[in-house]
Amino acid sequence: MGLTSAQAQIYRISLLTCDPGEDLYMAFGHSAIRVLNRAEGTDYVFNYGTFNFNTPNFYGKFAAGKLDYMLSVSTYGDFISTYNRERRGVREQVLDLSYDQQQHMVEFLQVNYLPERRNYRYDFFFDNCATRIRDAMDLVLGDKLVWNDQEVETRDRTFRNLIDEYVLRIPWADLGIDLALGAVIDRDASAQEEQFLPDYMEQAFARASIEGDGPTRPLVKESNVILEFPNPNEKLPAVNPYWIFWLLAIVFTFITWIGFKKKRLFIGFDVGLFAFLGLLGIVVSLLWFATEHSATKWNWNILWAFPGHLFLAGALLAKNLKKWVRPYLLFALVMADAAVVFWILGWQSFHPSLIPMMLVIILRTNYLYYNIGKYKPTV
Repeated sequence: MGLTSAQAQIYRISLLTCDPGEDLYMAFGHSAIRVLNRAEGTDYVFNYGTFNFNTPNFYGKFAAGKLDYMLSVSTYGDFISTYNRERRGVREQVLDLSYDQQQHMVEFLQVNYLPERRNYRYDFFFDNCATRIRDAMDLVLGDKLVWNDQEVETRDRTFRNLIDEYVLRIPWADLGIDLALGAVIDRDASAQEEQFLPDYMEQAFARASIEGDGPTRPLVKESNVILEFPNPNEKLPAVNPYWIFWLLAIVFTFITWIGFKKKRLFIGFDVGLFAFLGLLGIVVSLLWFATEHSATKWNWNILWAFPGHLFLAGALLAKNLKKWVRPYLLFALVMADAAVVFWILGWQSFHPSLIPMMLVIILRTNYLYYNIGKYKPTV
């Protein structure tokens, strides 16, 4: 027994949880594994959240969901120094593993750091810096690891709700995420699935226990705050999509009212509107159909941001009205109405700032449908 106790003192294996940073790629925090080897005097951090900016076609691969992340290793001192410079808090949970379990974890990390194994295809929700550590714990401890998730299984939070907690303070990024991600993230996440976020994995580790390996004991035997900084500013920036889109809606409403009074269309505004919506629709379509991202499928933003709106913008510029334009305006009106219905029914949650945008589409397609034939000859 004494030998086992002495052996257990060789390693100190910890989960490191890092606070979010100012940039979008830092917004959700970070997780890593610290391995202190007292016998060899080494202190390393194994980090599944690194990628290589020098990867050929980096941005193209990122957009297509084909960018590989990798397991990297740094000294604990260098790791903490980086987060100190970035003024991001770091907390440590020391794991109460037996010597055999520690040895298994160290071997697992060493094998995964081999050049042929260190790269992996990143998925924000299901295969990231946090989930890789969770899965390693499941593999090393097997059925001896009990997550004790019973109390949190009824929280009813969707994946979108969870990420909103981190990006509400950066509304343009929040809008972009909501535009890019589809209805597949509007389902409730299980307690295990919540661990894609480092903060939630930290909470899960604090709840977990080890059973069937001697007396039942908590997975975490010691918690330490390594770095602590004030929380970032939670105020919305002055320039944000909420008031800008409502201002846009007021402008279009005023234009429509003036047009109705003066019997004019002011079609130039619609050309710009539908050209923008068409381009946005192309992006949504490419993310849905031309990438390997699992979270961009079934994106019903395409109901109001539709690629065909580009053709409508071109047709509105023509001197003569093509026969398909009025039926298409009705189609665009119905599509925008359908988006609102999808939102109300909970089939997909859209970004709140898009309410005025949808109202503008409904207003202008309705106005043009009933009036465009009066001012342009049909060909």
